[in-house]
Amino acid sequence: MDHDRTAAPLTADEANARARQLITEAYAPPYVTPTSHRDETPLPAYGPTPPVAQPGRPPMSQKATDASALMLFAGIASVPIGGSLSLVLYTVGHVDPVVVGIVCAAPVLFLSALSRVIKGAKAALEAAPADHHHHNNGVVIQDHRTITVTSTTRGLVARTSNDIHN
Repeated sequence: MDHDRTAAPLTADEANARARQLITEAYAPPYVTPTSHRDETPLPAYGPTPPVAQPGRPPMSQKATDASALMLFAGIASVPIGGSLSLVLYTVGHVDPVVVGIVCAAPVLFLSALSRVIKGAKAALEAAPADHHHHNNGVVIQDHRTITVTSTTRGLVARTSNDIHN
């Protein structure tokens, strides 16, 4: 669009007419504005629709979730142990069956003993008395006396004597 810099400025009515013309041209087809809809009806607080299972882990209690994670990690941890044991048995051609039994049973016995220790510690913590907090109200008296303690240590076998002065 060519602008003539020597033209006189538009009046208010001319400016409004020109603005309406530009807006009409901007929104004329093929430039159609997208339509939208907003549903203002209030949603019910609850309804007859049953809950729907979401993707991922199924809903369960925190204790079940913790146990599930523990089982997953134990299963993953057993892979390197079993692989290393298989490698040892493969490389050593002649092994005493008693030694194999001891080697295989040792981790299980260690883990069972460790679990008993953890259960015992958990039971001890649960049996511990609850914390009690006492809040007292009353007059507070401040004692501004100064106490001086003088210590003297002498001798081959150290003997300490303390003198307390008010």
